[in-house]
Amino acid sequence: MSHSVAGEPSSAGRRAAPLTTAAYSTTEWDLLTDLPGRVLVAAASPGPGRPRRGVGAGLAGLDAVAAGRGFDSDLVRAVVSAIYARHDGATAPHERLTDVVDLLAACRAAVRVLRRRADPADSAAYRQWVESVAARVCQAGDVGSSPADRRFLDRLAGALNLR
Repeated sequence: MSHSVAGEPSSAGRRAAPLTTAAYSTTEWDLLTDLPGRVLVAAASPGPGRPRRGVGAGLAGLDAVAAGRGFDSDLVRAVVSAIYARHDGATAPHERLTDVVDLLAACRAAVRVLRRRADPADSAAYRQWVESVAARVCQAGDVGSSPADRRFLDRLAGALNLR
């Protein structure tokens, strides 16, 4: 049995070595770290048949992003860490791009990156986590989930190769 530097046993199902971003190009890593925020913004934005969401929906989305810290996936935890480590004050791409067509294209691009670079379990965990961000936003508050929200979530799941 391998032990960590502190002498504690390594977690079952987790790699002994920490995940590094070296497996991903800068462009690929930016895609993976920007996608959860873009999904949150798109899910919170009104659209045809989709209601305007309040602050509570945004907070639910942020909570869903933060919940990735507890996932049993090195990739998801590394992405969450990278999201929270950003502090340069620059406008993130997800703050400018909320178009659903662009978002779905970004999801499909992320799936291609994950297929090439990620462990299948990490890929699945990442894709499910990103979908959960949108679901939490759509289900938050008094508004609840509308038929248009369900179509949005179905399209997102398809682009993430979850259905």
